[in-house]
Amino acid sequence: MDGTTPGIRKATADRSRTPRGRRAVVASLMLCMGLAALDSTIVSTAVPQIVGDLGGFSVFSWLFSGYLLAVTVTLPVYGKLSDTFGRKPVLIAGSILFLVGSLLCALAWNMAALIAFRVVQGLGGGALQGTVQTLAADLYPLEQRPRIQARLSTVWAVSAVAGPALGGVIAAYADWRWIFLINLPLGAVALWLLVRHLHEPRRERDRGTGGRHRVDWAGALTVFACGGVLLMALVQGGVAWPWFSLPSTALFGTGLALVGALVVIERRAAEPIIPGWVWRRRTIAAVNLALGALGLLMVAPTVFLPMYAQSVLGLAPTAAGFVLSVWTLSWPVSAALSQHVYRRIGFRNTAMLGIGAATLVLLAFPFLPYPGEAWQPTVLMLLLGAALGLFQLPLIVGVQSTVGWSERGTATASVLFCRQTGQTLGAALFGAVANSVLAARLGGAGDLDSVTRALDSGTAGEHVRRAVADAVHSVYFGAACAAGLAFLVLLLLAPRRFPVLKNPED
Repeated sequence: MDGTTPGIRKATADRSRTPRGRRAVVASLMLCMGLAALDSTIVSTAVPQIVGDLGGFSVFSWLFSGYLLAVTVTLPVYGKLSDTFGRKPVLIAGSILFLVGSLLCALAWNMAALIAFRVVQGLGGGALQGTVQTLAADLYPLEQRPRIQARLSTVWAVSAVAGPALGGVIAAYADWRWIFLINLPLGAVALWLLVRHLHEPRRERDRGTGGRHRVDWAGALTVFACGGVLLMALVQGGVAWPWFSLPSTALFGTGLALVGALVVIERRAAEPIIPGWVWRRRTIAAVNLALGALGLLMVAPTVFLPMYAQSVLGLAPTAAGFVLSVWTLSWPVSAALSQHVYRRIGFRNTAMLGIGAATLVLLAFPFLPYPGEAWQPTVLMLLLGAALGLFQLPLIVGVQSTVGWSERGTATASVLFCRQTGQTLGAALFGAVANSVLAARLGGAGDLDSVTRALDSGTAGEHVRRAVADAVHSVYFGAACAAGLAFLVLLLLAPRRFPVLKNPED
């Protein structure tokens, strides 16, 4: 129970639940999600123009890493704040922070300033990602949630395809600063719709705190520091410095010490940012681990498939992007249809069916013939998207349906945090795997970046092309192992039937 009087809640929320009001709120949520999703992809194709204007080629990767770090470490904080103060103020504050960061990025005078302002964007982006998913569950009852979740998945799919193309067009025909400026009118529309049409229920003040919530600022700062240090160690390890060097050892040691401090702080906090029930409840803990494995395995197609398509299949960048993008077509369709499956066999079994199919698809990739035809990985990506749509959505909807309003933001943020962390870990782990395979095949010469540059310039031989194929095959095998791990987590840890609340609004 969240302490809200049902009559008051119904009276104050009616305007957001009318067809017109809800459509306006959903439109604002899709715009907010589109801003966060588009900003993750649109910058990539404009990097040459940005570097040419501002310099800083040696550190440009932090345009992406800084944004990712800020989004990831803020997810648990925003989740707890939305449970404490409501979704609307958190989403509005996050949107404003994101737009301020966008404006500052457009005004950046050098690469260091642009990276710092991208971090500001990421601080707002964490609120957009987590709170939008939570509000989607607030607005719709269980039987209708796949509809809104499928729409949000479609937003991500369209952004994945349109982002790089739009960024390239803007960089080619306008100034790269417009990549950030276009966020302002879109964000303004989203904010106007939120302020006008989103009316959350009033909540009674917590008697135990004398009418005031105790914000766990110590826990929030420790989450920032702990997550930032560990994610920086994963992002930069093996890139800026060797894995077993002093910087890596120092960062991982500091991160582990901060983890211990976080546990102590959260146990003593009256309203912890990361409450212990997130990991004590079997359902949420199992879904956290399973979606962490999903983030891990997603690195294989998103990072390594375009490289494979260009270096091994000899496709142009546009065609290579199409090979990857087809999974964004099947994923939302499968997610929307998953409700017909989990209503019959349950959330856990539906997710196990999806991740089991994904394991088989990922295992099939290393058996593709060399050099092969473009349609072969395309078909596999189409099947993989369908399998993962059947896997992810039932778990998110299932977790959101096991908690009341006052816990939904925290629960949603925890699963998104684990998925983001899995992606960061996967990028580091599979990058190391690919480089080690290349070193073994090429007698210890070169890494993935230098080899692909040599292939692009036409200075590398056929043996190098085969080495890249072997490296990507090894990565896909590792992704299949991650998928198998997710299957085992659900089989052994998740309850057969999720404990869905009959009245999840309470």
